Amino acid sequence: MEFAGKRVLILGGGVTGSAVAKIAEELGAKIFVADEKPVADFANHPISDLENLNYDFVIVSPGWKPSHPLIKALQKANISITNEIDIAWHFKKLHRPNQRWVAITGTNGKTSTTELAALMINSSGISAAACGNVGTTVIETVWSEKEYEVLVIELSSFQIHWMNDAEFTAVSILNIADDHTDWHGSFEEYTTAKIKLLEHTDIGIINGQDQHLVQAISKTIKWSGRKIYFGLDTPAHGQLGLVEELLVDRAFSDDPNTAGAICELNDVQPTVPHAVANTLAAAGIARAVGADLDSIRSAVRDYKPGRHRIELALDKNGIKWINDSKATNPHAAQASLFATTSAIWVAGGLAKGAHFDDLVAKCKSRIKVALLIGTDRELIATELEKHNIDFYRIDGANIMEEVVLKARQLAEPGDTVLMAPACASMDQFKNYSDRGDQFIAAVKKHI
Repeated sequence: MEFAGKRVLILGGGVTGSAVAKIAEELGAKIFVADEKPVADFANHPISDLENLNYDFVIVSPGWKPSHPLIKALQKANISITNEIDIAWHFKKLHRPNQRWVAITGTNGKTSTTELAALMINSSGISAAACGNVGTTVIETVWSEKEYEVLVIELSSFQIHWMNDAEFTAVSILNIADDHTDWHGSFEEYTTAKIKLLEHTDIGIINGQDQHLVQAISKTIKWSGRKIYFGLDTPAHGQLGLVEELLVDRAFSDDPNTAGAICELNDVQPTVPHAVANTLAAAGIARAVGADLDSIRSAVRDYKPGRHRIELALDKNGIKWINDSKATNPHAAQASLFATTSAIWVAGGLAKGAHFDDLVAKCKSRIKVALLIGTDRELIATELEKHNIDFYRIDGANIMEEVVLKARQLAEPGDTVLMAPACASMDQFKNYSDRGDQFIAAVKKHI
C-alpha cells in the first residue's frame, strides 16, 4: 500500500491510531486524525464534519462502530476504509515476506493464551512476539528492527470486523459468549465477526466444547480449512484434549495411533478448566508453526498468568481473596465462579449490553452472597432475586474499601471473596487494572 503523497484520515487517536499515524507519516503520507479530543502532532479532522471528505483512504481504529455517521459518510463517498491489521499485513509482505502470522480470538482468555503461545514458540528456538490487542500494536511489531519469525496476534472482534486482507498460518477461536452487543448490534453479529477469522487461514484450532461456536461455524460460513478441535475430553485423531492427567496432542503427531504429551495437568496454573482449555489452544498454535513438545512443556511450567486474572490477593484465616478484575463479561465471571464453591461475589459495572440470567442460573449454588457495584448492578440484582440469593448494594467515596469492609463482615473460613465483576470498569475506575489494584490495596489495608 502506497503512502507517499497520500492524504490519509485516521479514525481514532488512541494507541492504534497514533501508531499507524506515526508510521504512515514516516512513509510520506499527509495525516489527519479524527478523535473526540485533539491529537498532538497531526492535523485534526472534526468528527462532525461530513462535507469535506477529501482523502485517498481511511484507517479506522478498532473502537469505531460501523454505524458512526462519519464512517457512513465516508462509505457513501466511496472512500476506501482499511485498518491497522491490513496495513501491517501489506507492509509485512513487502519487508518481512518470510514472517508467519498466527492469531487468537475469543470472548475470554485471549491475552493469556497469546502470551503462552508466544512463550511456547520462543522456547522452541523460533523467535516470536505477542502483539495486537495485547501490548504492542501489530504495525509497530512488523516495523520494529527485530525481524520476528512469527507474530502471535491477539485480535478483538472489532479488529476482525474491519480486517479484509491479512492471512494466518493458523488461528484459534477460544470461545464465544455474549459480549460487546452494544458495539455489534446483536450477539449474532458479534459471533459472525469472531468466526470471520477462519476465512483468513487454512488451519482453525477451535473449542469443540463450545456448542454455540461449533454450530455457528457450520451454519454461518463456507470454510473448507482444517478444523482442529480442542477440549477437556479424550481427543480423537486430529484433536487436542485430556487423557487422564495429561494434556495431549493428536493433531500434529506423525503417527495417527499415538498421542504426544503436551504437559501434565498440574503443570497448568491455576489448574481450572478454562486455563487447561486455553493451554491446549496455545499448544495447537505453537505446534502449527513447528514448536516441539518438550519446549511447549517447559513453557507451560514457566508461564505465570498476568495480573488481574484469578490473582490471589490474600489467603488468610481460611478465606481467599481473589482479584479477577479482567473478568469483564458474564462468561469470564462464570469461569471464575466455577473455580469456587462458596463465593462472596463482587460484581457490577458497565454491562455493555450483556445479560446475566444464564450466569446466575449456572452459578447460583456457588454464590453465598453478592456485593454489587456500578452503573448496571440492577441487572445483576434482578437475576439474583429470581434465585433468592442475598446481595448488598455497595456505595461510597472509596468503593473498593467499602466492598472489602463488607466482605470482611460476611466471610467465614472456606469462603472465597471473588472480585469477578462480569462488567467493564470505566464507570467507576480508569480501567480493569485500576479496579483490581484498588481491590488489592483495600484487602492489604483492611484484612
